[in-house]
Amino acid sequence: VQLVESGGGLVQPGGSLRLSCVVSGFTLDYNAVVWVRQAPGKEREAVSCISNTDHIIYYLESVKGRFTTSRDKAANMVYLQMNSLKPEDSAVYYCATDLVFYCIERGHGNDYAYRGQGTQVTVSS
Repeated sequence: VQLVESGGGLVQPGGSLRLSCVVSGFTLDYNAVVWVRQAPGKEREAVSCISNTDHIIYYLESVKGRFTTSRDKAANMVYLQMNSLKPEDSAVYYCATDLVFYCIERGHGNDYAYRGQGTQVTVSS
């Protein structure tokens, strides 16, 4: 099982980024994928999740209306489109999975079974 993120970078407040997560070793037909982020000195927090049936949950009120999760099953890709970025969105973003079809929100040190290496997002002027 592997998850590899890309697409992070430095962006000005109000800007946009699209994160990508390519998965291997499991199929999106039967498994949910979660986007998680961790800012320096803060706990890791679940951002959003897309289930095997394209049911999407946004766990953070602060990203609703600004972030969009999607996927391309044929390409084994999951995406996180982030618009109207704010400095408080700065964090390392990971994609993760528990290899179950439904979405689970984990946090407070309770990690997912598999997680990628992360991609850094920095929002700063």
